[in-house]
Amino acid sequence: MQIEATAIPGLWLITPRVFRDARGEFLETWQQRRFGGLGWCGEFVQDNFSRSIRGTLRGLHYQIQQPQGKLVHVTRGRIFDVAVDLRRSSPTFGRHIAVELSDADHRMIYVPPGCAHGFLVLSADADVAYRCTDFYAPEHERTLLWSDPALEIRWPLEGPPLLSEKDRQGKLLAEADCYP
Repeated sequence: MQIEATAIPGLWLITPRVFRDARGEFLETWQQRRFGGLGWCGEFVQDNFSRSIRGTLRGLHYQIQQPQGKLVHVTRGRIFDVAVDLRRSSPTFGRHIAVELSDADHRMIYVPPGCAHGFLVLSADADVAYRCTDFYAPEHERTLLWSDPALEIRWPLEGPPLLSEKDRQGKLLAEADCYP
């Protein structure tokens, strides 16, 4: 397993070892002893799953209280995954990391608490599973506007994205609730 630090403190890119043979493949998506030493906050308390069609853009979501760390893994398809650092005390405040995740290589990303997260579906459809370090708290959920020019995210769009009303109404970074 390869675990790489990124430019954003606490954000890790993980490439698991995949065992393939004539029957298929096997890999570990979480292992406490291996991942626990990376200094992640808390234990995982909730698993989430989403299925989306090509062109769906979900995010950029975060919780201003009960912030969630997320270990994101694509079980089917391909996505463009983005995390934005919203910790004002961080040297990378307002910067983002964008990576392609797919079921072909099984790379994962750990997004630490204090970052907004979202993704764009690149394949015909995609199944995304993610483990969270805190419970979903809708009263604390916030949405950062995915298209805010200040973020300089180059989404690989093939046309207008499919968005929820919540994601259309996201706030600009300059107006968003952020972390200390």
